[in-house]
Amino acid sequence: MKKVKDFLWKPGMTAEECVDRFDSLGYQAIELYEASEVVLKMKDSGAKIFLTFTSNMITSGLRGFFAQLIKLGAVDVIVTTSGSIEEDIMKAVGEEFEISSFNADDVYMHEKGENRIGNLLIRNESYMKFEDKMSDYLKKIYEKQKRIAVSELLKELGLMLNDENSFLYQAAKRNIPVFCPGIADSAIGFHLFMFQQDHPDFIVDTIQDIKNAIFCSSNDERKGLIALGGSISKHYAVFSALLSGGFEYAVYMTTSHQSSGSFAGATTQEAKSWGKIKDDAEAATVIGDVTITFPLMMIRVLEKLKQKGLLKSI
Repeated sequence: MKKVKDFLWKPGMTAEECVDRFDSLGYQAIELYEASEVVLKMKDSGAKIFLTFTSNMITSGLRGFFAQLIKLGAVDVIVTTSGSIEEDIMKAVGEEFEISSFNADDVYMHEKGENRIGNLLIRNESYMKFEDKMSDYLKKIYEKQKRIAVSELLKELGLMLNDENSFLYQAAKRNIPVFCPGIADSAIGFHLFMFQQDHPDFIVDTIQDIKNAIFCSSNDERKGLIALGGSISKHYAVFSALLSGGFEYAVYMTTSHQSSGSFAGATTQEAKSWGKIKDDAEAATVIGDVTITFPLMMIRVLEKLKQKGLLKSI
């Protein structure tokens, strides 16, 4: 049986070396190490990798990291929520989000036109500028196509952006599908509704994307999942893969616990009961703040992949 080892710092220790030592540290450190091993196995096997995340991660500085992972060829399919789309566009056109506090005076913030997400804030002006941009973007898309699947809409939007740190831009350039099954939610959903009032023949087809998501992988392909948080983004990916045999590899990273019965808290073990993950799948579940756990895991993964020559050039 493997033994617990003391964690010791050494001068010049890298993030990769730090996570290497997590394998015998205990608790969630071991799970994080195991998760990095699963992701490495995904890449070594040539699996098609699905990355899912919720919008709060685009609010944070992880947005640019997601774009970089796409650029490096580390992921093949993206599934996310509607807030991710609007916030990616906001940042792409120059809007900046600010750091606030978990203990901010929310009533005062509301009076100032500030909206809090944890300890971050977005100003009302950013949504106003987003709506102006979306109006221009949708007019251009409407001129080309009157009925469009959500993933096709997101590719068109991505191609209009010119920001290396935009995940929509990087995905569109590389023909990586971005699925957003809950597009009707949030500010972007409302803006699509308003645009349709003046253009009733403009249809954003969410059902068409079910077929696109199912057939973006096949029973013959090995498939891997990195799910950050829960929500519709995680479920859409696991359900689409279920119809093509399920995932051979899966990493879940979340702050939720299985005791809630929520999908965000559901572990990779629970997924096996549904056939969403294969019975013999390599899998790990990491509980903790994804802005901490995901970069740590992926830095180790990227360093190992670089050594093996499995990364595309930046």
